[in-house]
Amino acid sequence: MGAMYVFPRFDLPPKAIETARAKGQEPDVFYAFKLLESTGICLIPGSAFVQKPGTYHLRTTILPQKEKMKTMLEELKQFHIKFLKEYS
Repeated sequence: MGAMYVFPRFDLPPKAIETARAKGQEPDVFYAFKLLESTGICLIPGSAFVQKPGTYHLRTTILPQKEKMKTMLEELKQFHIKFLKEYS
């Protein structure tokens, strides 16, 4: 059995990177935990896989039903906007 995934790259503000490192976390792990705590959405940080140093990715499956996927993406968008405001 297999699955279909996306592995998008995203940018993080320097303040978020500094905060993550001060807590002893990779920046994408910090972001993923904040996302999970805030929305219940669980994405896998790219640092769990091979990614180029200094880049940040998240992995998620793209197999949920279309409406569920739309809802999840809208919640992710709203979280990301809030996160950027907080850490910019």
